Amino acid sequence: MTGFRAGVAGATLAGALVVGAGAGTAVAAGWPALQQGAYLYPGTTGTGTATEADLTDLGTCHTLSKPALSVQVVSGSASLELHPGAGCTGAVAWRSGSLAQTDLPWAALSYRVVTA
Repeated sequence: MTGFRAGVAGATLAGALVVGAGAGTAVAAGWPALQQGAYLYPGTTGTGTATEADLTDLGTCHTLSKPALSVQVVSGSASLELHPGAGCTGAVAWRSGSLAQTDLPWAALSYRVVTA
């Protein structure tokens, strides 16, 4: 193998190792596998015992027994509107979208299901 080919092969292998290391880190983040529905978690990155939101219950405000710090939603038509106060109160609300897996910008104490 010439010096040029060996250099290209080495660079390709190094690039594959870096990509592989990055992919391994993403998997190690700890998120539960995506599944249909909406789930609120008391810990970051989908940790703790999930509270499942009924995506057919549009508009009803639900107060959580524990604040949610992360959310996962897989739905074609519904999303969650999360509030920092009980009873869907607070200065701001945050909407998840119909496909989401994220830590929340603040602890959510209540939510309602809305159309996406």
